[in-house]
Amino acid sequence: MKRSTPATLVAVSLLIIAGLLVAGCTDTQETPGDAVTLNVFTAASLTGAFTDIGKAFEAENENIKVVFVFSGSQDLRTQIEHGADADIFVSANMKHMNTLKDSGFMVDDTVAQFVENCLIMVTPADNPAGIEGLADLAEPGVKLVIGTKDVPFGDYTRQLLDNMAADPEYGEEYRDAVMANVISEETAVTSVMPKLTLGEADASFVYKSDISKDDRDKLKRFEIPSKYITENPIYPIGVLAESTHKAEAESFIAFVRGPAGSDILTDYGFDPIPVEN
Repeated sequence: MKRSTPATLVAVSLLIIAGLLVAGCTDTQETPGDAVTLNVFTAASLTGAFTDIGKAFEAENENIKVVFVFSGSQDLRTQIEHGADADIFVSANMKHMNTLKDSGFMVDDTVAQFVENCLIMVTPADNPAGIEGLADLAEPGVKLVIGTKDVPFGDYTRQLLDNMAADPEYGEEYRDAVMANVISEETAVTSVMPKLTLGEADASFVYKSDISKDDRDKLKRFEIPSKYITENPIYPIGVLAESTHKAEAESFIAFVRGPAGSDILTDYGFDPIPVEN
């Protein structure tokens, strides 16, 4: 048997190495790029709608993964101010968005108002307290849950009660009696619904969009006369200045404000604000 010479062994080795390099290059070319992750800090009242929007957006953008952080707008703003890794901020009012803009946290020209909501009063469907209107909230023993003064739905609730207090039909005594019936103040509207559906509370003020499809048969809703509404909640959305994925973030915002996103928001009870041309 003829033995291989050193030169032959070197040649064979070089061929094997070359083959491995070619295979390696081929694999690299066929491997898709790493997916971009967008961290979207979103007001809790948008949980259902934005969960669906995220899924629809990902279906059209395979290389972008959307991760949501849902909480009260003030809590989200505070997290961002303390260095949280966020690409997009979605607030339930302009107050918290403007605070971040004024401090240089936002890309100002990406900030836009995209949807409107409205405050309503809700009770459990069986209505154990026998509430028939706003006046009944001042009755002794009524268990009322509202938002803290720092979160948008709690702020709007207090504006409503202040406006009613200025009306002689109700007066300041009414507002004081209603506030005396508050058994819990929540930092996110998502904490309110379980208290109502489980019978822990008799009534609350929430956004109309907060009543999910699954809860519509479990709750009774009451409209609030427009004369007591100072303004309806308007939600802004925008890109964070520190985001390293600004192009993808703007693409997500465009999707939210486009036909697909608007249809989902409408289905959840929001009123989309048309994009100005």
